[in-house]
Amino acid sequence: MFFSTKITPSIAPFSERVEQLRRLVREADYVLIGAGAGLTTAAGLDYAGEDFRREFSEWIARYRFTDLYTAGFYPFETEEERWAYWAKHIWFARYRTGALPLYKELLEVVREKDYFVLTTNVDAQFEMAGFAAERIFATQGDYAFFQPASGEPKELYNNREWVERVLPMIRDCRIPSEMVPHTPDGEPVAMNLRCDNTFVEDARWHEQEERYSAFVQQAADKRLLLEFGVGFNTPVIIRMPFERMAAQLPDTTLVRFNRDYPQPYQAGIEHFIPFTEDINRIISQLNHH
Repeated sequence: MFFSTKITPSIAPFSERVEQLRRLVREADYVLIGAGAGLTTAAGLDYAGEDFRREFSEWIARYRFTDLYTAGFYPFETEEERWAYWAKHIWFARYRTGALPLYKELLEVVREKDYFVLTTNVDAQFEMAGFAAERIFATQGDYAFFQPASGEPKELYNNREWVERVLPMIRDCRIPSEMVPHTPDGEPVAMNLRCDNTFVEDARWHEQEERYSAFVQQAADKRLLLEFGVGFNTPVIIRMPFERMAAQLPDTTLVRFNRDYPQPYQAGIEHFIPFTEDINRIISQLNHH
């Protein structure tokens, strides 16, 4: 773990915490949202649930897959198998559902605020729900894009048309050889998902990084940090920086929505509210009071 001791906060009753949160949202000059996989899970996109078992039954029988996340690392023997799986994966996690209701409800909470979103999620739910694209920094990529497998050039290629074409062609967990995707120059592609140093950070990625940095610098007063479903896969991106901000800035409150890991590890955080309750219930109460 990253800190030697965790700090256990005293927790007020649920209704009191919701009222505190409602007041904080109302009074905040700036709202910074940090979102991890737990938010999409709470929204209903379960990588190991009933939908996964139904849609991937053929793959589960053949490859013994248990969930969408670990399946993404499976060492397929052929490119035809690998890209059949990824076509289904991309459709399932990026195009199938459209914007999920929880994300739309969350937008209603912050719509009138000066907000910014930092997310490790790659499902584009914030953008689909109507959050302004220039106010979202998705650090780890987006299921909607291929990139050169080599990492060069620093370009991305939208995959939606390819996914829609190949899905009906899948037979026995394979696609036809001629449908294996390539760059416009005929080079191999990979998913634009951060897994090693070939991950492509294109011009837009850097623009959003700069916008995020500018927002953090500007939002010095009455900043509200809303952290949703962030665990310890990549804590250096959201969890640890949010705790440092909360410890260093006296007018900043960190509100952490996390069923399993609500406690902070950074000392010196004066304003902290944890929620382990269902995120849907909390956001609904904020919007329908």
